[in-house]
Amino acid sequence: MAQETWQQRRANGRVARERTPRGANETIGDVDRDPVELLRASSKGRVDALIPLRYGRMLVSPFTFYRGSAIIQAHDLAATPNSGISIQICGDCHLSNFGGFATPERALIFDLNDFDETAPGPWEWDLKRLVASFTIAGRHLGHGDLTADEFAFLVTRSYQSHMREYAEMSVLDLWYERITFERMMGAVQTDDSRRRIKRGIERASRRTHETMLPKLAEQTGDAWRIRDAPPAVFHIRGKSTLIDKDDAWMTLEGSREEIIAALMRDYVATLTPERARLLSQFTLQDVAFKVVGVGSVGTRCLVLLFTDHHDKPLFLQMKEASASVVARYAKRSDDANPSEHDGHRVVHGQRLMQAATDPFLGWATGPFGRALYIRQLRDMKISAELEALDSDAFRDYAAICGWALARAHAKSGGCAIEISGYLGNSERMAEVLVGYGRAYADQVEKDYELFRGACRDGRLKARSDADIAADFAP
Repeated sequence: MAQETWQQRRANGRVARERTPRGANETIGDVDRDPVELLRASSKGRVDALIPLRYGRMLVSPFTFYRGSAIIQAHDLAATPNSGISIQICGDCHLSNFGGFATPERALIFDLNDFDETAPGPWEWDLKRLVASFTIAGRHLGHGDLTADEFAFLVTRSYQSHMREYAEMSVLDLWYERITFERMMGAVQTDDSRRRIKRGIERASRRTHETMLPKLAEQTGDAWRIRDAPPAVFHIRGKSTLIDKDDAWMTLEGSREEIIAALMRDYVATLTPERARLLSQFTLQDVAFKVVGVGSVGTRCLVLLFTDHHDKPLFLQMKEASASVVARYAKRSDDANPSEHDGHRVVHGQRLMQAATDPFLGWATGPFGRALYIRQLRDMKISAELEALDSDAFRDYAAICGWALARAHAKSGGCAIEISGYLGNSERMAEVLVGYGRAYADQVEKDYELFRGACRDGRLKARSDADIAADFAP
């Protein structure tokens, strides 16, 4: 079969626009649902004692609520029209899931950094979640409604303009494309943003495994042990554990060493031979449970501390991968595999979407068939300090996130030409998504009030980090 020309492929995008006009993207979907029940559904299977902490972190503001409720927006988006162009998407594409990290060559790049919900789905879902996150964060960080609308507009226009550039790039050039911090310095509009990027480079250079070691662990003789700091970090069978004694993980047969050895064998089989050989030169020192993020609180997550023969550390994070909200609500293609290993799903999506991935990225099956994925913990990773950004810096950040999402979509789906054809060159899509962001932010505020009410009347139990830490105070 003859390959379609780029002109034909761009025309296909315009045909999709005729089938689903850009204006149709303003609808927010099916909001006739109970957000509390959807949150309960997404909490099933988590550590019981940590579910109140999840809700406590979500209770801080409408934006933290939004961060922890990807399931609600996926449910709503399932009832909205889309272009019919399906690619590998992030699935939880809000503005706090972008940041800087080191490539295997130790270059610092900016990219998406959370793929727990990744799956094939409509590209619009990621863009809409990102746009809405800027609208919500802009409002609730005090920038005002009109400025928040401007953030949403800039995200979309940046996505659109960079997608048009990527539509004209060769396949290999696109595959090698990276957003370095040096390129970001040239792209931002203000001196303040350039200073922030420079400080980010300095911060990242200090966030290495070696600098992390004395902060997270202590040495006794020749051995290193991770410090307990509940609720953030604790040993599963230690005095500070938050795992209930009836939890299945507490009833596992065999020693900790035997259980971890089985996990590691499964994980190492997913690495390339040279990376498996690299890992074999490290010795496991300790394992602890780590509570991460907002939406992920309560899922099983372990931190593994290794050291080499020079006593230099390597921290790995072994995290549970639950069913994706995208896979749950997006229409499946005929070749979709509903029985896919969720750890493999996360790794596959991350490798497709990121410009460069962690050399230790892999997956395994944990106790009781729980799917896990593994990566380095916090190696030169940094994120934007949103509360410290003024409106101009927020505008620059919006444009950079739109750029990064366009790059990820162009690489993961190979459909930059079609998506660019659908978007066109005018400001129409940006104007439409400003309307979507405004309407969905209003809906999130309503859902947040219902959530707050459920926490107040006891239908949901919410506890803060400080509340739980106080339980362990001497």
